[in-house]
Order: sequence, then C-alpha cells, then structure tokens
Amino acid sequence: MAQSQIEVLIQRARSGDCSAENELLQKCRAYVSLIARAQIEGWMHTKFDASDLVQQTLLEAHQGLARFKGQTEAEWLGWLRGILNHNTLDFARKYQGAAKRNVSREVSIDQAGGNSDDSAQHGWELKDETETPSRILLNREQELLMADAVSQLPTDYQEVIMLRNLQRLSFKQVAERMNRSPGAVQMLWLRALNQLQEHLESV
Repeated sequence: MAQSQIEVLIQRARSGDCSAENELLQKCRAYVSLIARAQIEGWMHTKFDASDLVQQTLLEAHQGLARFKGQTEAEWLGWLRGILNHNTLDFARKYQGAAKRNVSREVSIDQAGGNSDDSAQHGWELKDETETPSRILLNREQELLMADAVSQLPTDYQEVIMLRNLQRLSFKQVAERMNRSPGAVQMLWLRALNQLQEHLESV
C-alpha cells in the first residue's frame, strides 16, 4: 500500500527535515481545530478560545515528535488527539475544576463515527437518522480532507456541523446554542452538508 502524504512527512520530519515538520503540523491544524471546538463545552467558550488548545497541542506535538512511535497516518492523528484531550482536561481543571468537568461530553472525530479506540480504524460519519442525499461517510484516510473542507465553510455552517455531527446535540439543543428555531437550524444544517459535499466533490 502506498504511503500517504502524511506518512511521508512523518518520515522526513523524523530525519530532521524542519520544513517537512512544519508542513506536517500545518496540514493537521484544521483537523485539530475542529476537534478542539467540539470538545469545548458551553461554559468553556467564555474562558478561552479553541485556538488556545490548538496552539498548545501543535506546540507539544513539535516538542515531543521524538516520542511518537507510530508509523501510519491513523496513529499520528490518534497521537494528536491524545495530546489535545490531555490539554482540554488541563484547561478545564484550570478554569472550572476537575469535579465539574463532564468528560463524557468530550467528542473527537473518531468518536463521532462511533469508535473511540485509537488503535482501531477511525472515521466519522455525517448523517442524520433519516436517509438524505447529503449523507457522507468517510474512512480514516479522509479525516484531514473533511476537516479542511469544514474549515472552508461559513462560520454558521461550521458551527451547526460541529454541534450536530461532532457533539451529537439534538436540533432543539443546537437551536438553543445558536439562538435560532429548531426548523431554521435543520435547514441550516442541510445547507451546510450540501455545501460541504460540494467542497469534497471538487477536491
């Protein structure tokens, strides 16, 4: 099986290629950012921005690259998620106290696909309970592509996808978070998925 671009960059970065390491981390920025936004609970939005978590996670990945022992893209993304999860808990303890942190609400892209085991195959699924033309199923090799596509959407489209598909909130809950009616949120979500699908098909 041919190596992915990420796996090639990992090998080059390990050999001391600084430009490859910078490219590797930049290619993962949108991915880490999307997960970070999904992991921050409502009260945490008032304390710090997801960009704080992203910066800290990428910095630690840079500093700890020698400790990464994996070979594959899936292992690399799982390692990044582990750093991000650790940082999220640290930020939460700092601002709210560990006792008030609801760890069960934390969602990563692989968990959104129904699998939280980093050693297993990863993937995340954008779908609702009903059959629609906008159902999108991605395997683990497409996680970075999906995250990049989501990052190119308008802000409200990004938010509704994050809340609905990553945090798994109901349309009623999403409506409360976005200060819209449930019907308006559902229409927004469908438009967001359609535009996301157009982005993916144009790649």
